[in-house]
Amino acid sequence: MMQDRKALRREIRQQRRALSRSQQRLAGRQLAQQLSRQIWFRRARHIALYLPNDGEIDTRPIIALCRRQRQHLYLPVLHPVRHNRLWFTPYTRTTPMRLNRYRISEPVPTGQPRRPAFALDLVLMPLVAFSPGGGRLGMGGGYYDRTFAFKLAEKRLRGPRLVGLAHELQRRDALPLEPWDVPLNAVVTDNACYEISY
Repeated sequence: MMQDRKALRREIRQQRRALSRSQQRLAGRQLAQQLSRQIWFRRARHIALYLPNDGEIDTRPIIALCRRQRQHLYLPVLHPVRHNRLWFTPYTRTTPMRLNRYRISEPVPTGQPRRPAFALDLVLMPLVAFSPGGGRLGMGGGYYDRTFAFKLAEKRLRGPRLVGLAHELQRRDALPLEPWDVPLNAVVTDNACYEISY
């Protein structure tokens, strides 16, 4: 099963990297339009998201939308001590940035107060593949699953709404999942919003 996951990651990462810049820009704008229609997005005050990397769908139009709506933004930062976990640091126009060990841009630790994962309202997560039933296939490091494992113990009742962002081409009818995979509440693509009910 793990080989299936690796092969699927390779295939979809190649597909999304093959998108042109203009296709990426259009997908990012359409994604922001899809999100703007969701009441849970408009009501959220503290939103974590990511900066796109490796062909991930462009979040810059969402960032601009959140700033217009005066929502507080946070970016994930690799936890310096706890293995494969994330911190969430405030993100503004003036936040100093650096590349982490994966060559992904993240805020420089400056002593600014971080926001605990459970205290976020909404987490807009990257993914490699998703299924309409709430499955998410990430890059394989388990960072989001470990950070939000409390959602499994709490039956997803507490904490932030977890929403995957993707190109529509990343959709699969079913995914090989593991017991520790934290399910999503929704997935938003450039074409649709898939609300997931359990």
